[in-house]
Amino acid sequence: MNTFWTKIAIVFKDPVLKRRILFTLGALIVFRLLASIPVPGIDVSTLDKMINSSQFFGMLDLFSGGGISRLSIVMLGVGPYITASIIMQLLTMMIPSLKNMLHEEGEAGRQKLSQYSRVLSVPLAMIQALGFLILLENQSVIPHLAPFVLLVNVLVVTGGSVLLMWIGEIISEFGIGNGVSLIIFAGIIARLPGTVGQFAAAFSMANIPVYLVGLAVAIVVIGAVVYITEAERSVPVTYAKQVRGNKVYGGVSTYLPLRLNQAGVIPIIFALSILLFQTLSQPSFHILQMCWWPRTPPKLWHGSAINGSTA
Repeated sequence: MNTFWTKIAIVFKDPVLKRRILFTLGALIVFRLLASIPVPGIDVSTLDKMINSSQFFGMLDLFSGGGISRLSIVMLGVGPYITASIIMQLLTMMIPSLKNMLHEEGEAGRQKLSQYSRVLSVPLAMIQALGFLILLENQSVIPHLAPFVLLVNVLVVTGGSVLLMWIGEIISEFGIGNGVSLIIFAGIIARLPGTVGQFAAAFSMANIPVYLVGLAVAIVVIGAVVYITEAERSVPVTYAKQVRGNKVYGGVSTYLPLRLNQAGVIPIIFALSILLFQTLSQPSFHILQMCWWPRTPPKLWHGSAINGSTA
């Protein structure tokens, strides 16, 4: 604990580090303010019912920091940017020019790929925003939107996602780094006060054994996650000896630490991004089909992504 408090004191004594931390906190406060600005005309009860009946939308609401439950202008979060980044990473394995750009051009090539990811995130955000608004309209969460109003809302939601992506970028540049991860983290912990309040309101002395069992399971799960995340396999590396004149150099033995979990949480985020894009892109693709084949328009998507029912 003495070492911990010593490091905290160093943080507040270093002016550069203190400025970076304060900048990061300010950017996260702006993110939380944006997450509280809702799209007008929301049926809150229907929206809560839809989110509570779907584990998928509940998980998305968790990663968006409550943006979906409030139907805020940043309800997509940084999902489109993450999806675009993953798509670009996959394309670098399939397209030789992108692969050469990544491995041979150094930092300049990585900056170009990052720029491509930013540009790609804009159409992805528009498709997801359009699908989400049509889904909410079919679920009677929001009233029927005229084409112009729908276009304006799509642009607003897309702009909110792009703005959040920009906030993550400036946190990485002027803050303490890992801006996108910090935004996801801030969105998750933003629900803690409400969860603690609900727990305090529903607290009962008769359920203390259940609470203790849940606490024990949570501690075991957290410990297992930390253990697997920090686990590494040490690959021994031995440098050969070199004789130069009358002196012998080298012969040092060391090891190369390889983490057991190299990907971290990327697979979970990747899976959520694929499910979100697949769910929300269906209404958008149907609208595009109606624009291309006006004589025989297909049936507009009225299915529910929650329970698979069709209207």
